[in-house]
Amino acid sequence: MTGGAGERAQAAGLVNAAWYRCAVPRPLMKRLMQRGDARAIRDTLIWYAAIAISGGLAWLAWRAHSAWAIPAFFVYGTLYCSPADSRWHECGHGTAFRTRWMNDVLYQVASFQVFRRATAWRWSHARHHTDTLIVGRDPEIAAPKPTDWLALALNVVALKHVAGELRKMIAVSFTGRLDDEERTYVPESEWRKVVRESRIHLAVYALVAGASSYWHTILPLLYIGLPSLYGAWLYLYFGLTQHAGMPENVLDHRRNCRTVMMNPVFRFLYWNMNYHVEHHMFPMVPFHALPELHDAVKADMPPPYRSTLAAYAEIVPALVRQTRDPSDYVVRPVPDAVRA
Repeated sequence: MTGGAGERAQAAGLVNAAWYRCAVPRPLMKRLMQRGDARAIRDTLIWYAAIAISGGLAWLAWRAHSAWAIPAFFVYGTLYCSPADSRWHECGHGTAFRTRWMNDVLYQVASFQVFRRATAWRWSHARHHTDTLIVGRDPEIAAPKPTDWLALALNVVALKHVAGELRKMIAVSFTGRLDDEERTYVPESEWRKVVRESRIHLAVYALVAGASSYWHTILPLLYIGLPSLYGAWLYLYFGLTQHAGMPENVLDHRRNCRTVMMNPVFRFLYWNMNYHVEHHMFPMVPFHALPELHDAVKADMPPPYRSTLAAYAEIVPALVRQTRDPSDYVVRPVPDAVRA
């Protein structure tokens, strides 16, 4: 974003451009955009109850010196980290709850769980939506070209992500200054928030690490800190289905996003972000209304993938091809009559 690609995208008319949108009747869209608290409160209570139960079982297994502690902590970490990605995402849009403070609180907590500095990533994601997969503008391209297999492998346990975020947290906390890239999309009025959040996150991690050192046990870190690493695999598995292998520098979300059909458990954990074309096209529609939006626009959409495995049957070969030829990309069957 600071190496000239952004300027080239600007010159090509790709920055803050007009994207294709499917036609949706205004009364229907108005209804779909209605927010509420009940569904998000219910889902959040279920999610944190599952985290607490799995964490309790892990503690009991740990106390008993049982090998069952390993799968128990694996489940705990997965529930702690991976669904936090979709909660971070939906609350960042302000669409999870109708009540603003509920969005703000869950956004901050979920950001911590998934090891993201809340304000910096709020603006990063705003840029991702205005300039999706526009090279030099989108800071959230998960599978850049050519394919970096080492980075993908490291991020199965979020090593590359956490290392980068930790470096930025430390730098921002001690210098009070964002890096050059982040200053291109985080407004100056928000910089102090980024600094404050970085210091708070570091303080919490320092306290947890200190507790582990003082009591000579890794147990505190297994509950806070390390789950952001060992529990990240599922959100990477979900997340790569969104854009990996798709074309860059196009202005049609039907061409650079995927909608993937998922089972009810995955949809709960992912908060319906499998309807990703629909979400990018209409980002202010809450997660619970995305299935209905999908039905409303499906005639103007490429067919959805039948499952995550069906999506990966396309993604993996595409990433292999892009290792050799970065210009290669997946071509989606966009309806000809309305191709943008």
